[in-house]
Amino acid sequence: MENREHPRGAVTRGPSLTDRLRAWPQYLLPGHALSRIIHRLTRLRAGWFKNLAIGTVVRLYDVDLSEAAVTDPRAYPTFNAFFTRPLERGARPLAGGEGTVVSPVDGVVSQAEAIASDGRIFQAKGQSYTATELLGGSQERSAPFSGGSFATLYLSPRDYHRIHMPLAGRLREMVHVPGRLFSVDAATTRAVPRLFARNERVAAIFDTAAGPMAVVSVGALFVSGIETVWHGLVTPPRGRRVATWEYPDTGEGSVALAKGEELGRFNMGSTVIVLFPPGAVEWAEGLAPEAAVRMGQAIGQRTGGGS
Repeated sequence: MENREHPRGAVTRGPSLTDRLRAWPQYLLPGHALSRIIHRLTRLRAGWFKNLAIGTVVRLYDVDLSEAAVTDPRAYPTFNAFFTRPLERGARPLAGGEGTVVSPVDGVVSQAEAIASDGRIFQAKGQSYTATELLGGSQERSAPFSGGSFATLYLSPRDYHRIHMPLAGRLREMVHVPGRLFSVDAATTRAVPRLFARNERVAAIFDTAAGPMAVVSVGALFVSGIETVWHGLVTPPRGRRVATWEYPDTGEGSVALAKGEELGRFNMGSTVIVLFPPGAVEWAEGLAPEAAVRMGQAIGQRTGGGS
């Protein structure tokens, strides 16, 4: 098995036989049916069940509740309330000024580099997908990001699962793209072609001082819901076609969010992908695969501006 030196200094390896064997059963699993079951289970209020589930996850994943607004795991009414728990005020200070791009989530960097001039986005060694696929099939929607920059951030079960604004922006469009629900762990990402363009996802397109910014919340196996603060639960229910919502610049229905403000959350964990146009941002030197990030941490700097 070869290793390829990543452009930003980290080593990226291709799928092993073990990766492929682990991913293969997922093609057969009824991902959405399983996620609907998890959706119901994580909202049960039976004390014995939710306490057992929360306690098990805390132990298995070494979840740190010291920064949570509620530190007692038994005080959460449901497992989902625990999983989407808010942090105490001040736990995630925002780095830099308005030109500093901050991490939207707690997680680990999967990839962070340039989008190819033809719109291809690097997933893992030998694997890529296009911005057009990711954003629901519209070339008009994806064209501003060709040759730009992207960062893919993975959230594990131990992480804080709310998603925040990397920069201040005004919402222009939201897109729900139905799809599969593969796991998004590192092994599956290496093994499944075009994984992030195949999984169900919700893309929010914002106008910012750096130009357009896309924040894409990618669903995964057992992810039982993606929410936004302006719409509420986007999925489930599951649709069969791409759905879009457009938002006005001003007046009723307009949505403007400050840098660091919450924009949504995962009910169970997954991946967030952030896209910027060419010349808009420069990623921080340490933003390389496998680097840990925390919401509010500086991950880049705005270098360009939109109209």
